[in-house]
Amino acid sequence: MKEQLYTIPVNDAFNEDCECPLCHLYSKLEQDALDFTLGPSYMEEDIREQTNKEGFCNNHILKLYKKQNSLGLANILKTHLFNRIGDIEKLATKSLSRNILFKKNTLSPISEYIIAHNNSCFICNKIDATFNRYIATILYLYKKDTIDETSFKKKFNSSKGFCIKHYEMLYQAALNTLNGSHLGEFVHDLNTITIENLKRVDADLDWYIDKFDYRYKDEPWKNSKDAIERTILKTNGISVD
Repeated sequence: MKEQLYTIPVNDAFNEDCECPLCHLYSKLEQDALDFTLGPSYMEEDIREQTNKEGFCNNHILKLYKKQNSLGLANILKTHLFNRIGDIEKLATKSLSRNILFKKNTLSPISEYIIAHNNSCFICNKIDATFNRYIATILYLYKKDTIDETSFKKKFNSSKGFCIKHYEMLYQAALNTLNGSHLGEFVHDLNTITIENLKRVDADLDWYIDKFDYRYKDEPWKNSKDAIERTILKTNGISVD
């Protein structure tokens, strides 16, 4: 099965001591995609054609900027902007030449074009293609493994759960993929580890807040010093490190 090609990174992620193995996988894919985009690939015609067509979301254009490869980014932006100018100019000229009038509350071709490109990102698309295979691989490994000390199922149930975003993605993927006892068992385990670990982080956040009360100022911090960062990861699926 194709899923077997992705078992190593999935197993590696579940071996990590992290709040969400899928966030760990996504972060690695994102860094690889950013490096790829600003690497020698941007000189390849087919890659440049893709970046021109798909553009970049706000999040990833900022991350490309922070990579500090100014010449690489300038080359990418030059051809991307050139193409946007040409497309907008054609749409604007076409609308004026035909004296097109649009009904109120309807989108013009220019609006449709710009909205479509604002919701498109070369890096997001590159990440998603592999990330979806990782989710399929998690379900594949869970279904095929038997319980023993080295099984994936044991790793899954011993993990610190998932952020809410990736919990939903796994839940929906299970409903679309698994059947019968496999579905029931996976959903039960997924709910259990996710809710238990959300409550664990919530308790750490409670203690973090209590530490600002003078009555607890001399008490140990326990596991709460990074409670804000871990809560943001759990609720929003992003790392602020």
